[in-house]
Amino acid sequence: MTAADDTTGDSTGDTTDDTTGSPGRAPAGARRTATRPLTARSVVLSLLLGAHPPELPVRDIVRAGELFAISEATLRVALSRMVGAGDLDRRDGTYRLTRRLVERQARQDDATRPSTRPWRGDWEITVVTSVGRGAADRAELRARLTELRLAELREGTWLRPANLRRNWPAELGGLVRRFTARPDDDSAELAGQLWDLPGWAATAETLLERLDTTADPAERFTTAAAAVRHLLRDPVLPPELLPAHWPGEDLRDRYASYQGELAALLLVTQLHNRQDLGA
Repeated sequence: MTAADDTTGDSTGDTTDDTTGSPGRAPAGARRTATRPLTARSVVLSLLLGAHPPELPVRDIVRAGELFAISEATLRVALSRMVGAGDLDRRDGTYRLTRRLVERQARQDDATRPSTRPWRGDWEITVVTSVGRGAADRAELRARLTELRLAELREGTWLRPANLRRNWPAELGGLVRRFTARPDDDSAELAGQLWDLPGWAATAETLLERLDTTADPAERFTTAAAAVRHLLRDPVLPPELLPAHWPGEDLRDRYASYQGELAALLLVTQLHNRQDLGA
């Protein structure tokens, strides 16, 4: 299962935090560890984002909500509003994520286990070639490039080590040109200029400590949601370019363990519901 932040997610990313960065240094760390309040909506999103396929009967959602002290009435109001907002589809008592949120599910899945390849020293370079676009369109493009784990060296020039396996979005084809090259500068120094690696690591360590020491279900839930948001900001650099004792894999492993906890809770609710129906 996936712990979600309380946002709908869209083409600009999964969080309302500023993750687009500025020329010269991307906020990989952002030094923010604040968790967001637990809401009925965030619980529903977490349950469905973690389900494959992303659909659940309403009785399972209601029973799971009770584990976080959220009443059935509150959950049903949240479900109705989410259908009205286009986040969910409802059919025969089952709720399912809409296409936009299914795409978000894929991004969050990738955040926990990104696909990499051996790095041979090459860097991806993406140059924005479109002109005359409005501020909103430019901001959306910046966010999309950040989602692809690129960082902006200067305005319109984005790059990263060529160590990721990922499909390039077709809709960006007419907006940018892409190249592969090797910088003359030291790659580790360049990575340090592009991303705030000490900041990211410090935030990750704080989240790891919270996951290790927090027993309250609601607090663990909100901490796990903060962890997945933080993993979305991980630049996923080659090991050769990372500082010593980088906590990225530890945070991914701990988050995956929490997903197992949440999946087990849902399984228990499903068994209870079956027993109730059979009674």
